[in-house]
Amino acid sequence: MTNAMAAANSPIDSGPLQRHMTRSVTIRHGTRNVVVGGSTPVVVQSMTNTDTADAIATAIQVKDLARAGSELVRITVNTPEAAASVAAIREQLDKMGIDVPLVGDFHYNGHKLLNDFPVCAQALSKYRINPGNVGQGAKRDTQFAQMIEAACRYDKPVRIGVNWGSLDQALLARIMDENAQRVQPWDAQQVMYEALVTSAIENARRAEELGLAGDKIILSCKVSGVQDLIAVYRELAQRCEYPLHLGLTEAGMGSKGIVASTAALSVLLQEGIGDTIRISLTPEPGGDRTKEVVVAQEILQTMGLRKFAPMVIACPGCGRTTSTVFQELADRIQTYLRDQMPVWKKQYPGVENMNVAVMGCIVNGPGESKHANIGISLPGTGESPAAPVFVDGEKKITLRGERIAEEFQAIVLEYVKTRYGKEAVER
Repeated sequence: MTNAMAAANSPIDSGPLQRHMTRSVTIRHGTRNVVVGGSTPVVVQSMTNTDTADAIATAIQVKDLARAGSELVRITVNTPEAAASVAAIREQLDKMGIDVPLVGDFHYNGHKLLNDFPVCAQALSKYRINPGNVGQGAKRDTQFAQMIEAACRYDKPVRIGVNWGSLDQALLARIMDENAQRVQPWDAQQVMYEALVTSAIENARRAEELGLAGDKIILSCKVSGVQDLIAVYRELAQRCEYPLHLGLTEAGMGSKGIVASTAALSVLLQEGIGDTIRISLTPEPGGDRTKEVVVAQEILQTMGLRKFAPMVIACPGCGRTTSTVFQELADRIQTYLRDQMPVWKKQYPGVENMNVAVMGCIVNGPGESKHANIGISLPGTGESPAAPVFVDGEKKITLRGERIAEEFQAIVLEYVKTRYGKEAVER
């Protein structure tokens, strides 16, 4: 028997590896609980880029991010004016029915802002602390302790977020000195990795010594390089049980940012590492901030880790599909489905599992359409001007004429109502 034949006697394994087990941390606002870690699904989060002192603009962007699917939203709290606006932002969101927990991002002066603005400290659901810039020298320990004490006082979880662009220089110097004593010293890259992981774990343990419960702590070690991120998080996962927040520090713009984030996070998620993710895309000028939420959701959904919205399967096109009709229809249907989800996820539970195929010619069109819940095979170049529609593997109707897009969209809506509506669930 050949090796290939022997291997074929065993089933092909599929799906992600076993999840790296971590503690679970609960982030609360009112009756809304978001659990990060443990055996819970990976949580999607995002961050505003408005001036937090502008409470209305910030509340509007938080609302947009939450409605796009962000389950946590982080806001910058960098000035007294920003801290003074947090309670008003929370109030505006509550009035709009947006119960997403808010995370306060603190750097340099967080100890002072949390102390001087107790209403801000209370309104936030979680604090992010960067141990690399809480203070220098003797002030560092005191100011870090003040922030942890605030978290304990108001019963708030904390993310201790280490960045390689703002690493604690005293700790880095210590690691370098220790490395110099090694028989075979590490190279500079390995020293940097160790400094990142050590900073996160030591500060987490210091927080526990100060009274913060272990199930109130989330860690991150963010870098900008794909291979660097993978290496650091593999090591971090081996050395702690705290939930881990994944994301590149600066992913970049457009396709570069999407590809870099997908490449890094997919490897780690496939290995069971990561409990919450944020895609740090640089938006195009005037671009939509919610794109980072969509990318995060699509990474998780295409990997089979979560379901957020119906998936549209569409072919890339070739010389058989010189018309742009199928491209326009695929874009229209994908946009339509995502736009409907804020309402549909309440009215039609399970609709996020639906697959829709929009295909461009006869080669794969009918086959892919049959595999989807609902699919359409548009005519390719030179093919008969007819578009068969398949529902649950069966051909139901053939569309023709100028209103194929509108008619197919209506068929999709009717399918959703029939398959996922209340009456269908009760049956």
